[in-house]
Amino acid sequence: MLGWLCLTFGVAFGSSVLPLVSIELFVIGLVTQQPHISWWWIGLAVAVGQVLGKMLYFLAARGSLRLPAFFRREGRPERPLSPWRQRWRVRLEWVRERCHRHPHWMFGTHAVSSVVGLPPFMFTTVLAGLAGMSSWLFVSTGVVGRFARFSVLAASPAALAGWWVH
Repeated sequence: MLGWLCLTFGVAFGSSVLPLVSIELFVIGLVTQQPHISWWWIGLAVAVGQVLGKMLYFLAARGSLRLPAFFRREGRPERPLSPWRQRWRVRLEWVRERCHRHPHWMFGTHAVSSVVGLPPFMFTTVLAGLAGMSSWLFVSTGVVGRFARFSVLAASPAALAGWWVH
């Protein structure tokens, strides 16, 4: 069981850093193939893995994590922004300013996103970093929300099977 939970943690971490793998499909596959693993442990492993992976984006957006050279613009010649990119820069500044003025909005948005997935969790992670959300609040909100989301997902096949049988 510990091996499966470590694998689940690793897949959750990896899918949060490089979202090429659907952690939702992995969880459904895991609980159908390994029904003896408690939904509670699966939810916890995914929540911790997802939030730790997203911490990289959060810290980078906040400016606390130095990105590798190929991600930075230092040393590159400045190009004039296209009208489309200029509009997006203005919108991002507008959102950032609103988040600084109303920090409780960011808490609520991040909390809803961690459970529901809308707005996308990646987006609210970066926005939380840009808005200066505290690390403690980011981690606690993310872990609780992700735990709720993936615990329900892990318990759903057994719940549906029991519902259909009766």
